[in-house]
Amino acid sequence: MAINLKKGQTIDLRKNDKGESIYDLSSVTMGLGWDVRKKENGFLGKLFGGGKEEEYDLDAIAFLLDSNGKVADLGKTVQANNGRQIGLYGGDIIFFNSMKHPSGHIWLTGDNRTGAGDGDDEQIIVKLDSLDEKYQKILFVVSIYQGMQNNQHFSMVENAFIRAVDAKGKEITKYSLSGDASLNGMCSMVFAEAYRKDGGWKFRAIGEPHQTDNFIEILKKYTYN
Repeated sequence: MAINLKKGQTIDLRKNDKGESIYDLSSVTMGLGWDVRKKENGFLGKLFGGGKEEEYDLDAIAFLLDSNGKVADLGKTVQANNGRQIGLYGGDIIFFNSMKHPSGHIWLTGDNRTGAGDGDDEQIIVKLDSLDEKYQKILFVVSIYQGMQNNQHFSMVENAFIRAVDAKGKEITKYSLSGDASLNGMCSMVFAEAYRKDGGWKFRAIGEPHQTDNFIEILKKYTYN
């Protein structure tokens, strides 16, 4: 049975709550889900288009950190097909413009721009047992794309969660975060981290909000520059 974590709580990804080793970490899916709070339905709301669910683009990002808690490889800048310059490509940061790590051991499956539908809206898959030892921690960040510009923040998001599912589809743990007043104006969230400990991996729920909607601002804390 999966363990529902609270903020700051840690569990062993390899063992269940009885200390039994039952999880297959050859591939672990970190699933992110969310719902957008619907507008109030009143006469005027219906008249002027209220009640329609807005589109929120929440992006899942992963930082691969070394033993110093830093991102060692920030990648490079490349030119996309549309001529736009893309930075941080092919490095130790997994995000919508660099969806697969060069090692092939961690990748983002896609970019869901609405949060519509049940289950995971975005997924980052990582082969924890295959990941190079130089990576000691994986930090999972979620940002609302253009949240500040569109006045969208986490207090407007409901049923947000991050969960870990093993290679056999067994849910290991889940950390849920419901929108509340304390998240007003917060457009990014350091959701959780997976880190090495005693030859295995542990998962910690963090839930640290940030006002910025640009994950680069959070990344600065984890770089050598």
